[in-house]
Formats: sequence, C-alpha cells, structure tokens
Amino acid sequence: MCGIFAYLNYCVPRTRKEIFETLVKGLQRLEYRGYDSAGIAVDGDKNTMTDDINNNIVLIKKKGKVKALNEELYKKDCMDLEAELDTHFGMAHTRWATHGEPSALNSHPHRSDKNNEFVVIHNGIITNYKELKKYLNSKGYEFESETDTEVIPKLIKYVYDNREREDLSFSTLVERVIQQLEGAFALMFKSRYFPGEAVATRRGSPLLIGVRSKDELPTEHIPIQYNTAMFKEGVKEKNSHNRSDNSTAVNSVGDSKAVEYYFASDASAIIEHTNKVIYLEDDDIAAVVGGKLSLHRLNRLAGEDPVRAIQTLQMELQEIMKGNFEAFMQKEIFEQPESVFNTMRGRICFDTNKVILGGLKDHLKEIKRCRRLIMIGCGTSFHAAVATRQILEELTELPVMVELASDFLDRNTPVFRDDVCFYISQSGETADTLMALRYCKEKGALTVGITNTVGSSISRDTDCGVHINAGPEIGVASTKAYTSQFAALIMFGLMMSEDRISLQARRLEIINGLRILPELIKKVLTLDKKIKSIADELYEQKSLLVMGRGFNYATCLEGALKIKEITYMHSEGILAGELKHGPLALIDKHMPVIMIMMRDACYTKCQNALQQVTARSGRPIILCCQDDPEVSKNAYKTIELPQTVDCLQGILSVIPLQLLSFHLAVLRGYDVDCPRNLAKSVTVE
Repeated sequence: MCGIFAYLNYCVPRTRKEIFETLVKGLQRLEYRGYDSAGIAVDGDKNTMTDDINNNIVLIKKKGKVKALNEELYKKDCMDLEAELDTHFGMAHTRWATHGEPSALNSHPHRSDKNNEFVVIHNGIITNYKELKKYLNSKGYEFESETDTEVIPKLIKYVYDNREREDLSFSTLVERVIQQLEGAFALMFKSRYFPGEAVATRRGSPLLIGVRSKDELPTEHIPIQYNTAMFKEGVKEKNSHNRSDNSTAVNSVGDSKAVEYYFASDASAIIEHTNKVIYLEDDDIAAVVGGKLSLHRLNRLAGEDPVRAIQTLQMELQEIMKGNFEAFMQKEIFEQPESVFNTMRGRICFDTNKVILGGLKDHLKEIKRCRRLIMIGCGTSFHAAVATRQILEELTELPVMVELASDFLDRNTPVFRDDVCFYISQSGETADTLMALRYCKEKGALTVGITNTVGSSISRDTDCGVHINAGPEIGVASTKAYTSQFAALIMFGLMMSEDRISLQARRLEIINGLRILPELIKKVLTLDKKIKSIADELYEQKSLLVMGRGFNYATCLEGALKIKEITYMHSEGILAGELKHGPLALIDKHMPVIMIMMRDACYTKCQNALQQVTARSGRPIILCCQDDPEVSKNAYKTIELPQTVDCLQGILSVIPLQLLSFHLAVLRGYDVDCPRNLAKSVTVE
C-alpha cells in the first residue's frame, strides 16, 4: 500500500545532502508500493537563538513520484545541504492513496501541529479514525488533511500534553497511542522533544530494521560484531520456512558506538546498506535511544521483552536493479527460467524422483489425513491456485476448494479442524489473505503458507509452508512469482502422491516435465519479437478476450489480468465452455480474441469453440503447439509453443500473455512498473 523508509545515523557524521540521498534512494526502491505522492521529515538548521539543531523538524512533501520530491528537496534554501550532522533521524514515505486524493497535503509525513512537534509515517489503515478524530476535534485539535493517518500525530500530542508531569519516554508515548488504534499499521515516529530518537511499531503491515556498524561496507556481506552481553538465547522457531538459518536472537542492539539503522517496509530498500535485519512482529515496539535499539511488546508483562532474530538477507543488490531491461516487469519475465529452477532447486531429486518440501515434511502425515484442501489467495495468487486445482485433486485424491480471500471472509465459510488451508501471496502481507489466515486458525485448521518473502506475516503466522524462492519481484504486475507459485503447488502434489502406486506413471511424467521446464521457458522467450509484432496490431484496441478451458482456463484469467493491470485495456478471461452462454454475443471481426488450444483433453472441445468464433467473423490469435495444421488453417495468427505435460503447460502459455501485456503497455505510453491506482503489496482490505 505505502512505502516506509527511515535512516538514523548515530555518531556517524553525514551531511544533510547525504541524508537526503539516502532517504530518496530508499524511497525509489519502494516506489512499487505506492507512487502518487511522497514526503520526508528531517531536522532543520541550527537555531541561532537556542543553538539547538534538533528543535525544528522540516517536512517536504510533493504530489507525484519520488523523482518530483527529489527535485523539490534542492529548492529549499532554508537548509544548508553541506551541514554535517553527527547524529540525525530522518524518515520518508511514498504513498498509495486510500483516504483522500493524491496531494501534498494528504501525503506523509503527517504532523501533530504547525510546529511539527510530532510527525508520523504510516503504512496501513486505521479503521476507528473517525471516532478518534471526533474526540480530538472536541479537544481543540485541528486537522488539515483527509487521511486516516493524521489522527496518530494528533493523538500522541494529546497524550504528551496531558501527561500530568510524568516523565514519559518516547516509546511509552507511542505505546499509549497504539493502544487506541484499530486496523493495520506500520508506523514510524519522530519528535522535536526526543532529538536523535526513533520509534517504530507494526500491526498487520510489514516493517523491518537494518543495522550497520560504522566499518561495514554497504554491499559486502560482513557479519556485524555486536556486544555479546546484549544477546539473549533465542527460542527455535517452529516453522522451518519462517526464518533464515543464519540468524541470531536479540532483544537489544548497539553499544552506544557508531551505528546506523535503516527502517523499511521491504528488504529491497535496505540491502544496498546492510544485509543484517530484524523483522518486527505484530505489537512490537522498537526504539532507538542513544544509539541503542531496544525491543518490547505492547501490554507486555514484567520480564517479557521479545526475542527477535537478526537475519542475514539472502539477496544481492543486482537482483533489485533493472540491468539492461526497459522495466522491472520485463526483467522479471525473462528471469523465469532461473526463478522456476530456483523454486525446484534442492527440492526435486531427478535421479530418484523424490520431492521434498522441507517446510512441509513434518506436517505431511497430518495433511494426508485431512478431508479437504482450501486454497486461498487474491489476484495472481488466486489464479495460481486455479491453475493447479485439477492436478492437485488428481494427485492427492482430495477435494480442493479455491477461494478469493475477500469473498471467503464475506461468506463466513465453514472451516473445520481436519481442513488444510493454503495461503498464497507473493508478498506474504496481503491483507485479505492474512484475515482469512486468522479466521481459519481460530477454527483449528492446519495453515500452510506459499510466499516469496522470508519473514513476511504469512510465513511467520502459518503452521508450515514453502518459500517459492523466485527472488525479489519489483514490478507491480506479478510474473515470475506466478510461475513459481504454480511450480511449488505442483511439487506439493507430487510429494503427497509419492506412496500412491497407481499414480507413479503420472508422477514420473510430471517430474520429467519439470526437469526440462526451464529450457522450454527459454524457448518461449525467443518468441518476444513475434509477440511484439502482434502487439503492434492490437495496442489501439479497447477490449480483448482471452479464451480457453481445462488446464488453460487459469492462464486466460491471469493473461487478462496482466493486460488490464498495465495497459488499462478492458480484457476478460473466458472459459471456452461458457462461450455459448453469453460471451459469444461479443464476437465479431472487430473484437480481438486470443485462444489457448494445446493438445490436451480439452483440445477437441476448444476446436468447437474455435469454429464458433470463426463463424462470426472472429479473427482469433491462437496459442497452440508447434506444427498444428488444424489450428493454423483457422487462425488469424498463431503463437506456437513447445508442448509439455498438460498440467505444466500453463507455465509456458502464460509467458506470451505476459510479454503481450508488456508490449501493449509500452506502445500505449504507460509506465509498466507503476500502473495507476495499483500497488505491489496490498496491505489494506
């Protein structure tokens, strides 16, 4: 929904210009999370009357992308960019609007008053903001924005103003504030009354902290040497997919020496500075005072400070760079041979035909005893579940329900203790999917996470799960995460069916298909120029239909979603079996139709649909197997794909549609990576 980035340098001299550059670069790494406005909060120049550099907080906010904010920063004559600050805390935010239109006034940081005594940046949504706003209005507090966030700095000022001579710490003030908040949030606080201090907290939205000692180089993976007296012995996590192996448990960091802290919504903003991070959990409150980071929990009992792992990020800086590609989406499409291979690596032994998913093996017996599988996701992740439902039913011999998370909750769907519920999410932070997870946990079901993000809420809160290992995905329109989710769910089915004698031939066929799948993906990617030529004909159209059935129906849904996401062209995925029940009315010579017709069990039925389309003067563009004369003679154009096992064909057939959507968006003049009204990680319902 929104991107949070903050930087605190303690006893590490930085010029204000360097601080600006650090904050802006952090925001640019997070811009896929929101890009309708951006802002920063930093300390102003020294007051000549008080000789206090920290008595003034400057807010700079701008509508539009981070680039516009960066240009605005250097127009501020009131600040000396070359001033060197030994200790300083600055924070920045890029917004995806929920309450209030995109504008400088509605952008973050938000302030408590015109003197900027307290300022806040927020990712999430405050559901009881109207009640809080009404109360604060009655106490004389004036609001200047339309956002839900503004109640938070006003509320902390109210608590501060009414503290009745109590000497409250900054983190205590924050604790009292978040006790009054309902909804989901990740929050960063800065105050003129607490110079050089930072407080962060989260509930339902991601937030992590990077830590770097003064002598650590930004891009070298050198372990940080902390004061060992500050470590506590950690408790081993129950889930093998919940944290990296290279981690150390702590509840405080720093020894009042030179240190830098980076706070962010996503690891991609931190990796160029340090690879040592702490993932906050719900109701954690992290405070940096005097260069030392300490953690405690909301409403904790005495002696119950949390123990969190300092993890080593398994990510390289080049993974979040575009390289020679025009856009991140294009790069991620072309990374799919590697990303699918990485999903399988270490999990399939092609010599013995064994499949082992380490995050599930301890729960496999329990899963095999269940009465049904429930697959829950949103958008592309939902389509990955649709794509694999048929083969999972075949391999597990269990009923498989596929549910949109929002609809699942609206219906109060019955869930039982002997159900197994899968939660599929690239980010692991999707709000509706998380709500469904909590709902099912209350019902006693076993919960399984399928995510791409280590340390995410879904990976921590589920009983077990699988990291798909697709690598960072920056483009808002998901591509490589979809194919890796697809492959991971197929591998789950193979693991479940290992002891089924009647299914061994089918298993072997699929495993052999997976063995050569990365090479087949490379062959599909060589069709890029041909797909670009088709886009040249279609980019001025207003609507597009994508049609198929059986294993290919999910590809139609996902392809249509990609097109509408980044080209703003109306597109619809149609089940070919439903053509005569309404969609056929749309077919004429002006309506572009893409049909997916592979040689599988539905091939003959798809030929019937093709005849109906051509009989209405339709001009179908057909994705088909190589050397298929029956299809070629009825097609306006063909895109010939390598043939593979029927249940894996969707991984190959979706790639031309990903490429087509990319080329259509470029030809229509749109920003491929930052489609309007959308953000990568949807952390609000």
